[in-house]
Amino acid sequence: MTDTPIDRMTRATPRSVARRVRGLSDRAIAWLFVAPTIFLLLAINIFPLIWTVRLSFTNFAANRPGREVEWVGLRNYERILTSDGIWSNMQTTAHFLIWTITLQVVIGFTLAWLINRKFKGNDLLTTLIVLPMMLSPAVVGNFWTFLYQPQIGLFNYMVELLTGTPASSFSMLGAGGLAKWSIIIVDTWMWTPFVMLICLAGLRSIPDYIYEAAEVDRASKWRQFWTITVPMVLPFLMLAVLFRGIENFKMFDMVVLLTGGGPGNETLLASIDLKREAFEKWRTGYSSAYAIILFVTVFGLASIYVKALNKVKER
Repeated sequence: MTDTPIDRMTRATPRSVARRVRGLSDRAIAWLFVAPTIFLLLAINIFPLIWTVRLSFTNFAANRPGREVEWVGLRNYERILTSDGIWSNMQTTAHFLIWTITLQVVIGFTLAWLINRKFKGNDLLTTLIVLPMMLSPAVVGNFWTFLYQPQIGLFNYMVELLTGTPASSFSMLGAGGLAKWSIIIVDTWMWTPFVMLICLAGLRSIPDYIYEAAEVDRASKWRQFWTITVPMVLPFLMLAVLFRGIENFKMFDMVVLLTGGGPGNETLLASIDLKREAFEKWRTGYSSAYAIILFVTVFGLASIYVKALNKVKER
């Protein structure tokens, strides 16, 4: 008989341990292996959250650890929720979310629908479209900063050809309502392939016999699209919106790389404002309350959205 690795491991296990393991149920053994990972996740995620909640009720400042910490109760939350600047930042964040998600969904679904119609060079085209998603935000930020430069930016010369505005006097990263659109363009360029892949998975999960039955019933291509394609891809589309919404709500790196959080408050998203409060003004207690409010906002909206997603799946 062949001596397998499992047999050798069994012989190497101490008898006392072997007896205890034999007395455990399958569920107990499963928990025995899963428990260390769960404990680690709780330690990494739950403890910082509880500590942040505690700090949000104080005036603690991280740059002055020796100062006596004063308990301020709900004062930080009250100041945040009554601040006009905070609500302005939330409106800027909402504007960024709505436009990026809308563009990514429309363009991503269109690309997925076109690629799903198999043709020569399909695989090569898919690979080229997915390339931006594979790049790091640092590379993308530096690349597009070059394109947006007033003197040498290729993007500016394209605008000059279309509008007649001199390239040297035009800057997408400057003031005039264009800085936020520069970020929207870059984020759409980078993450539309992600939405496309999810939509493509949804399109390819639709059985061919459904379309064949619709053709037998003499349904037009337009009617097949709205009664078969859209309803069956909708759960995948909503899942993509959920992922991109959560990620874009906490957008930070791309904004800093492109605009540094400026000019003015035009691109001052809530995440950028939180960073300034925490690591520039060192208002740790205040910024902790700010973080909790943002967390509750994202968690609440995501919970409502997931319930809607589940209802769509049940149809």
